[in-house]
Amino acid sequence: MTHYPPARISSPHSDEPVDPRVEALVNEVIGRVADKWTMLILEVLEQHGEQRFTRLGERVGGISQKMLTQTLRQMERDGLVVRTVHPVIPPRVEYRLTDLGVTLAEAFCGVWTWAEKNLDRIEAARLAFDERKAAV
Repeated sequence: MTHYPPARISSPHSDEPVDPRVEALVNEVIGRVADKWTMLILEVLEQHGEQRFTRLGERVGGISQKMLTQTLRQMERDGLVVRTVHPVIPPRVEYRLTDLGVTLAEAFCGVWTWAEKNLDRIEAARLAFDERKAAV
């Protein structure tokens, strides 16, 4: 079997070699944003603003507390959300998007717009594919 070098991302703005740190960041961000929980948390925080942990979990729907905690920690580490702990009993924890998180949410709004515009075409393509496979 032939082995090929890993695909490399090139800068959309020039033919210059890409800084390996930028390439690594792009790969990480794509992986993170491709994660459905990150996308859904971004969407909820973008639409509803600052949210308490429990309310955020309810609005995301279907996410376990463990996965919500892990995803929010990674988003906080990446600078996408701010976690605020209020010194009350019981402690109240809230999350909100940072300016960086808002720009990422805006960038990926295009995915939702694309999906809305192309829903019928994608469903038709899937149906045609499934019919071809069933006929074989």
